[in-house]
Amino acid sequence: MSEQTKSWDERIDDVWAEASGEEVGDETIARIDALAAERGRDDARAEFERAGARDSAGRPAEAVELYRRALALGLDEEHRPQCVIQMASSLRNLGEYDEALAVIRAEEEIAADGPYRDAVATVHALILASSGRPAQGLSVALLALVPHLPRYHRSMTAYAHEIADLDA
Repeated sequence: MSEQTKSWDERIDDVWAEASGEEVGDETIARIDALAAERGRDDARAEFERAGARDSAGRPAEAVELYRRALALGLDEEHRPQCVIQMASSLRNLGEYDEALAVIRAEEEIAADGPYRDAVATVHALILASSGRPAQGLSVALLALVPHLPRYHRSMTAYAHEIADLDA
């Protein structure tokens, strides 16, 4: 399939596939920005992709502003949780733990049963650990694992709650 017949999504996916396994730099950002420009600055998905490129290049402050813009413009239900997860992670990297926690906890409430719930829990656990509450982070991670266990749900849930109190 030629570049001319590929959809915008396919071309975005191609850029990310080519960047996989290597450090994202100015070239990847430029390629994403060029594709985003096709859709304009008022396109939530384009802004989300621009944010992701900067995030992957180690520019979390730039990414956060673009993630906020993408969310304000209104992302679809596939990309909104991804944007929230990535923004919360970037906020964590910037040391903005309170805001990161607020963002990720809100997502937990909005999409408690969504397809990204385990990713949300993982970022939540990382934020807690980074903010000096590693036992609470471990508790969040364990509670996310419990539904995947073949047995021991009740006991592991109780242990996870017990561990959370160790940070107090």
